[in-house]
Amino acid sequence: MPEAKIGVIGGSGLYDIEGMRGITEVNVDTPFGKPSDSIIIGKLGGVGIAFLPRHGRGHRVSPSELNSRANIYALKSLGVEHIIAVCSAGSFKKEIEPGHLLIPDQLIDRTRTRVSSFFGEGIVAHIPFADPFCPVLSQILYNSAKEIGATVHPKGTFVVMEGPAFSTRAESRLYRSWGADLIGMTALPEAKLAREAEICYAIIACVTDYDSWWERAKPITVDVILNTQRQNIETTKNVIKLAVSRIPEKRNCPCATALETAIVTAPEMIPPEQKTKLNLILGKYIK
Repeated sequence: MPEAKIGVIGGSGLYDIEGMRGITEVNVDTPFGKPSDSIIIGKLGGVGIAFLPRHGRGHRVSPSELNSRANIYALKSLGVEHIIAVCSAGSFKKEIEPGHLLIPDQLIDRTRTRVSSFFGEGIVAHIPFADPFCPVLSQILYNSAKEIGATVHPKGTFVVMEGPAFSTRAESRLYRSWGADLIGMTALPEAKLAREAEICYAIIACVTDYDSWWERAKPITVDVILNTQRQNIETTKNVIKLAVSRIPEKRNCPCATALETAIVTAPEMIPPEQKTKLNLILGKYIK
């Protein structure tokens, strides 16, 4: 099966990337089921990438139904070491306007129904997650966005809600009072699973609306969000094209060794079937 060291997970409105060459479409099976769609592997500006539409082509999978374990595992199985994730987001601050980009550096988890770990069933591991995004990859994305002339914010706190309904005004005002900058539905458990898989992960958040805290803003409806997102997508694609050419061959960040001190369970106590199931992730630590 072809390999690629850089993965791109496309969010709402981003279902393909023009300019990819030597394309191969692969269907990947994982111990956690099927990913959202087949994965497109090819070269973008001479750099090998694997592209996965998060919600499937035609936007068939809702945020709460995403099989994020299968998505991350599938990319890992193709050799991916860096993931650029794209998602739409609502803003809690007037200065972070619809049409802007933001590269978040923090997360608040408000999801309720999602499986957020590869581990369990006989194996316990506690990854460090104080800084949930790869600092190196995030800086590359920010610098690339600045260089192409996008209006981009270098950091911010991202609230991840369950959905699929949007926030009430009371919820939106509560998150704003916390000092949060953005809200969306898909950054988790992706970021946690990528860290467990020792994959560098960073987000390009495309601001589409002001959530519901600001009554003077347009009401949040899907058509408003998609219209703004369509305007953001071309900018986002250009950021990705520039960023993938700048990702270093050798990693020098904590993401690459996140499991080194995380596994608590004694190796001899790990069920054999779990060792087999998670060999792709644990192989270098558990024999």
